[in-house]
Amino acid sequence: MPVPYESTGRSRQKLRTREALIKAARELLRGGAPEPTVEEVAEAAGVSRTTAYRYFPNQRSLVLAAHPETMQHSLLPADAPQDPVARLDLTMAEFARIVLEWEPQLRAALRLSLTAPTDGEGPALRQGRAIGWIEDALVPLRDTHPGLDVSRLAVAIRAATGIESLVWLTDVAGVPRSEIPGRMSWTARALLSAALADAAGEGGQAERPAGEAGRS
Repeated sequence: MPVPYESTGRSRQKLRTREALIKAARELLRGGAPEPTVEEVAEAAGVSRTTAYRYFPNQRSLVLAAHPETMQHSLLPADAPQDPVARLDLTMAEFARIVLEWEPQLRAALRLSLTAPTDGEGPALRQGRAIGWIEDALVPLRDTHPGLDVSRLAVAIRAATGIESLVWLTDVAGVPRSEIPGRMSWTARALLSAALADAAGEGGQAERPAGEAGRS
């Protein structure tokens, strides 16, 4: 496996240069540049093109590096409730915040993920972390509704939310960005309710989570 350029010799200085390039890429994206090239980022960072290409051999690798640094395994607070509806609301609110904050970078990554690479590289831009966050919110259902496929539900909720949903809602439906968190939460709740209804129909009157109590 090739050793990253920044890991060979004078690693601290090279890491600073790499961080400067990533910062410049993010600033260009926030400024409206759809997909900045390596050359444009190098100029903005005050780094030579030759040096920039040592860190990022192509635009795809640069955009991937500028992707949000969201490595946490959960979006829930430490004192999160056990009610899956409340947990899902908290998770979707934070997920929507991340999507809105990093919208330019996520749009760029989405565009590149839909474009066939010309250098033999696979797309490999989408990391799928949000599925894990949503599944984490739904964990209590594994005990209360053992017949419910929580992983499948998490995938369904992710498929209807995130940057793809934001792009359609804002660009096609004309929904204001201020309404995006509420729309995503509503969609997630609707899918959860549908999954619970299916589980009740297949296995009898399954117990509803506390957040669903009193709703009909």
